[in-house]
Amino acid sequence: MNTMLTPTINMTSLGLIALAFFLGSIPFAYLVGKLRGIDIRQHGSGNVGATNAFRVLGATFGALTLILDAGKGALAAWLGLAQGETMAVVAGLAAILGHTFSPFMKFKGGKGVASAAGVVLLLVPDVTLICLLAFGLAVFLTKYVSVGSLTAAVLLPLLMFFLHKPVPYQLFALVTALFVIYRHSSNIRRLLAGTENPITGKQHK
Repeated sequence: MNTMLTPTINMTSLGLIALAFFLGSIPFAYLVGKLRGIDIRQHGSGNVGATNAFRVLGATFGALTLILDAGKGALAAWLGLAQGETMAVVAGLAAILGHTFSPFMKFKGGKGVASAAGVVLLLVPDVTLICLLAFGLAVFLTKYVSVGSLTAAVLLPLLMFFLHKPVPYQLFALVTALFVIYRHSSNIRRLLAGTENPITGKQHK
């Protein structure tokens, strides 16, 4: 009986991971932009993510994109949670990867911050609140969304560790933080060069 059960469980898990990746790969910034007749890839930074949606589409449609991108991460983690904490974070990671390497966008996409925020919000709301406050403060002080994202990314695994969250969540936080920092490597270079795009003002290509 155990021999028969193991493949079923594995196939169920693989199916869930595939579903989570598919959910994450839905390019909401592109789709919301199309509602306004705009191909977001041709404007602003060209990034298919919530930050560029705010810049190009305005606050209302940018907020809609943010909610949808966070929502798909949260949904993936929620589906995985039925199989335990480990599967919740695996599904969350799959959604983040789907968002950043969307097959619908020729395996390009956003930087994963909003989708990751959705996963963290579902699993550890208290950590999310602290990261959001740090994000907001960093953006307010520097005027750079990328600085806020990087600040939250660095803070996330530290909070998970010091607040004694489950080990799968701690590992998820570390992997996600490193991935987000990697995805922001071009932003880091622009910050060092003084050419990063601020929230308002002239946009640098």
